[in-house]
Amino acid sequence: MRKKMVINGQTFHASEDKTLLENLEQQGVQTEFQCRDGHCGACQCQLISGSVDYLIEPLAYVRKDHILTCCSKAKSDLELAIPEAKLPLKLTG
Repeated sequence: MRKKMVINGQTFHASEDKTLLENLEQQGVQTEFQCRDGHCGACQCQLISGSVDYLIEPLAYVRKDHILTCCSKAKSDLELAIPEAKLPLKLTG
């Protein structure tokens, strides 16, 4: 099942069988990361609404109301704030 994922006001869809980082990459969203297993915390972003499940418990410090995209999956529809993200251009037509 796919979940709706809103990032900086732009809507994407997240597959439950992939991490949020993998979903972002698949949608063409460029965001910071240094690992894929919760060690560094570089992919930390603000969780505005929704919930996630962690595949593994992160070793990096995660601030309140934040998540790591590299080791989490969408449990519900999500809204994330990722200020440094480079979103793909929206095409009209």
